[in-house]
Amino acid sequence: MKLATLRTSGDGTTAVIGLGADAFLPLPYSNVGALLADPNWRATVGAAIGATDSPERPGANVVPKGTAVIDAGNAVFAPLVPEAGKVICCGLNYGDHIQEMGRDLPEYPTLFAKHADTLTGATDTVEILGSEKVDWEAELAVVVGSVLFQASEEQAQDGIAGYTVANDVSMRDWQNRTLQWFQGKAFDATTPVGPVLVTPEDVTGGFEVRGYVNGELVQAGNTRTLVFSPARLLSYISQFTILRPGDLVLTGTPGGVGMGMIPPRFLQDGDVLTTEIPGIGRLENTIRIHQNEGAAAMRAPVTATTATKE
Repeated sequence: MKLATLRTSGDGTTAVIGLGADAFLPLPYSNVGALLADPNWRATVGAAIGATDSPERPGANVVPKGTAVIDAGNAVFAPLVPEAGKVICCGLNYGDHIQEMGRDLPEYPTLFAKHADTLTGATDTVEILGSEKVDWEAELAVVVGSVLFQASEEQAQDGIAGYTVANDVSMRDWQNRTLQWFQGKAFDATTPVGPVLVTPEDVTGGFEVRGYVNGELVQAGNTRTLVFSPARLLSYISQFTILRPGDLVLTGTPGGVGMGMIPPRFLQDGDVLTTEIPGIGRLENTIRIHQNEGAAAMRAPVTATTATKE
């Protein structure tokens, strides 16, 4: 099944289930994360699907007359899990990307966190304030579907609600200011996620992860080459922090990022960044890059009148 969070006319959002390729059926939850927080979410979704089936053709998703559905052509995608309690990302998880960054294969995953404020929708314009080295990172993301704490890999696999598409858009000039990556990864509304969650039973094998800039293929990798699989990542993370339904884990990016090119290449104002995983979905985000006085002020030395004792 495919689930999504759509924006509604009243500046709100609603969780929906996909009815084939043509329509979405609203569910009584504000977003996919809120749906997953209900222990009975699968039964709720199953009942909704059952209500749209034809008695003669179960699974055909024939919408009963009068049912309020949203035409796929009119769907406006919000971030899939806009209120995610945890957004945890793995860096350097594809062998080719590790090599292009000049590093050895890791013994443990390299993890960093984002806030839910970093998330944006599948077709939203990504507004960048104050960075001149904006890079792309196409990724498979995993949405947690049950509480996981000190889970085995098998338990972690069972706890995956589904998979989605993400791009960890990175401000390299900010990221490289210190040894900690956080500030280059946590700009508000710069991490597109979506458009849909696809449940595990509807996908098999490795995922092809592709990234394009203005239609040019710049990244291509298969999750079979991940150093740490989705289940292994969730299991590892759960050893030190509890994962809850609606949490989001980005699994890393394949080779082909702009910073690894010779010479390095970065996104320009007006570029279209496309992220695609066949069988799951496609993000298409226009990049807008702005320089502003606020960013310049943050780079200026702290004066005696504004300095604190900390």
